[in-house]
Amino acid sequence: MDTFGRQYWNHTTSCRARLSLVFLATPLLILSCGTAPQGTPALPPPPKPVAAHVHPQAYYHFLRGYMAELANNSTEAIAEYQRGLRIDPGSAFLKLRIATLHFSNSEMSLAVEVADDIRLSAVDDVSHLMQLARIYAGTGHSTKALSIFDRVIADSPKDDQGYVSKGMLLLGLKRTAEAQAVFETAVTHVPRSSAAHYYLGITSNESGAVEAAKRHFEKAIALRTDFRRAYQSLAGLYEDQKNQEKAAGVYERYLQEVNPHDKEFRLQLVKLFLSAHSYDKALQHLSRISDDHPDDLNVKVRAALIYGEMGNYQQAIDELVAILQARPHELRVRDYLGLMYEEQNNFQQAIQTYQANLKINPRYYDSLVHLGFLAYRQKQYPDAVSYLEQAKQIHPKRSEPYLLLGLTYLQQEDFTAGAREFEEGIEQDPTNADLYFNLGTAYDKLDRFDDVVQSMQRALQLEPEHADALNYLGYSYADRGVQIEQALKLTQRAVELKPNNGYYIDSLGWALFKVGRSEEALATIHQALSLITNDPVIFEHLGEIYLHRDELEKAQQAWTRSIELDSSNERLIKRFRDQGFGEPISQDTLQSDLPKVSHSASEHSLTP
Repeated sequence: MDTFGRQYWNHTTSCRARLSLVFLATPLLILSCGTAPQGTPALPPPPKPVAAHVHPQAYYHFLRGYMAELANNSTEAIAEYQRGLRIDPGSAFLKLRIATLHFSNSEMSLAVEVADDIRLSAVDDVSHLMQLARIYAGTGHSTKALSIFDRVIADSPKDDQGYVSKGMLLLGLKRTAEAQAVFETAVTHVPRSSAAHYYLGITSNESGAVEAAKRHFEKAIALRTDFRRAYQSLAGLYEDQKNQEKAAGVYERYLQEVNPHDKEFRLQLVKLFLSAHSYDKALQHLSRISDDHPDDLNVKVRAALIYGEMGNYQQAIDELVAILQARPHELRVRDYLGLMYEEQNNFQQAIQTYQANLKINPRYYDSLVHLGFLAYRQKQYPDAVSYLEQAKQIHPKRSEPYLLLGLTYLQQEDFTAGAREFEEGIEQDPTNADLYFNLGTAYDKLDRFDDVVQSMQRALQLEPEHADALNYLGYSYADRGVQIEQALKLTQRAVELKPNNGYYIDSLGWALFKVGRSEEALATIHQALSLITNDPVIFEHLGEIYLHRDELEKAQQAWTRSIELDSSNERLIKRFRDQGFGEPISQDTLQSDLPKVSHSASEHSLTP
């Protein structure tokens, strides 16, 4: 660096903390570091004697610029440095200061313009070379930056900063193999570079060498025991491998050996323990966070919800009630409390809790939706519509009110209104697969089969593993005797996703029957009946298969049971008679009040 730059660093090392400037009438006057006489203002510390060939006025403007920097006045600082340059136009140091300030102000083109005017041969301080390289890297001039990093490496081969900075830039340019080579060179020349080992871990992981990445992260930690990012990256590798125990061990090691108060790491442990259903351990870590952050409401709420996840609803309720006693206007907390009452099937208390929120804020969206859902579940449909319409007005882009309103209208057999709500919801949220699925069920009730197919297919485009849509479309095809092979594929996929869903299994059995595989169909229907024992449609399917196999007595028994469960099925009663089975059952013993269940309809339920 030029003599001017060296003079700056020598001076500021000793006097920077107390440096201030008194603007004097004579610009050449340099103030001293001596103590001011008692009763007079403290004078700024003087620089060391300026070398004879450094112009005093240039140095004066540097001091003014530096003071402007300390005052966060970059515009004035640049102006003073430029005045100094007019006096000493060859000063690489002043140019670097100006370029750095332009860079900090996001004035990238100006930063590069000034940097380009610096003769690299005049810069011999490694820290200044690094700053110049960072300016070029940050403005997209990667080739120039890499060249300067090479100069740093050549000048200081036992210092890791040149290697690490060059490798990081190459990583940012997606030149992973080159970056890895740089980091490998770094650990050869600077074997105790924790940063080089850390970034070798990054490049190794990106190239698929996960075990090597782990070794490098461990080496980085061994070299620098407080290397937080290395712990985090190592734990992340184990999480990616679904090795929750190892990941937790890494976080716990950091908390035990480095910083027991790291909230983020403890929360990550809570997440890992929750996913492993280790609720007690999760609660222990939340308790420690609460000790460190006693006013953290989120931690207290999380603890309460964990009790709920454990099925200890009363404990969760007690925790939430305690929070509300201290902070009664926390609407979100009261909303969670309502959910816990729902889990206890204490619907009346849940309703009162949500209504208490509305007394504080009549437009509180979540409580309106929950009240709408509870009214829907209790078949209080006018109330459900009222609450959900209010929620829709508050957040017209949210899908929940449309979905619940549509289901409410379907329960009232107003299929046109239900379809309208689903359609409006799709206009607001065209990526919601559940809206398309339920729209398809409404179209089915309106006998619009082509629209059913289109809606279900759209749901599956958005969510290929939407089991309800797979089952519904597959069953619809099979029941109509169209697209039979496709029906089989769809119902098979639904059963793969939910192998214990008896309705899906029955749909698969029906599809197998329609493709002529009656032996498999019979076994599949019996499997469905082992899971669901009171569905009239499954028994109807069973009777149909037995009839096809000429097992008439078994067919008669299956159909009799179906009609017992659904005495309104006139079509099946007629077939029963037409097959010569007589009267299925006397009318006075028919259980006509039993629900009419159809597995082809949505088993969907919404929990906001």
